[in-house]
Amino acid sequence: MNDDSGQARSRRDGKGGKPPGRAPRSGPPPRKGSAAAAIAKSGSVQLPRWVHESLVRVTPKARVAGALAALQEAATAFVEGRHRRALQRAEAAKTLSPRDATVRELLGLSAYRLGRWDLALKELRTYRRLSGDTTHMPVEMDVLRALGRDDDIDEVWRLLQHHGASPATMKEGRVVYASHLLDRERAREAWEVVNPKRIVAEPFEEDLRLWYVAARAAATLDDRDAADRLRTAIARHDPSFPGLEELDAAIDR
Repeated sequence: MNDDSGQARSRRDGKGGKPPGRAPRSGPPPRKGSAAAAIAKSGSVQLPRWVHESLVRVTPKARVAGALAALQEAATAFVEGRHRRALQRAEAAKTLSPRDATVRELLGLSAYRLGRWDLALKELRTYRRLSGDTTHMPVEMDVLRALGRDDDIDEVWRLLQHHGASPATMKEGRVVYASHLLDRERAREAWEVVNPKRIVAEPFEEDLRLWYVAARAAATLDDRDAADRLRTAIARHDPSFPGLEELDAAIDR
């Protein structure tokens, strides 16, 4: 049973010496990006080996077993949609291993799914600082939307463009930033951000979300042809895509 109490707003649903008790370090922990993304891609809730290795490098030896167990429990609960439980276990893992990036990642994402915006922003920014990974910067932007921090949204968008990310992450960033611009009645700018230029034959989920926001922007700009073309393309690939009825109303107004 899902125990969520909150939902995200626009889900398309972010380093001297040897410390006592720690293994000696020869550099930053090896990482391969986002653990959450790796789990989702593999379809397994088993933590990748590199997550274990990274945690071991930044955790006192006496705490490693407990931290790994709590982190595994958090990951399992998160994948199963039990985000309150995931948050609780991630917090337990953080107590044992506060410098592990994956712990902070799962804590931030769980808080995001529960609508705990301040905690989500703090943890996702810590994750980005520890890991150098930009995967969750669109989520940071969405949290800032929820908090009404418009100037900070613009800054994170600039940072995402500067640092770059995977194609999927960049599309999600465009979705969130253009939605922010539409909130601010800046439809022309939103259209420039999400205009897909062409409709690909085999879209990914993030493409459909991009098309949806582009259709909203086109409808606001009274470009019914563009809006209807995008709406048709979305419905062709996912007739149950959330928000199609609202989009129809916007196009036909």
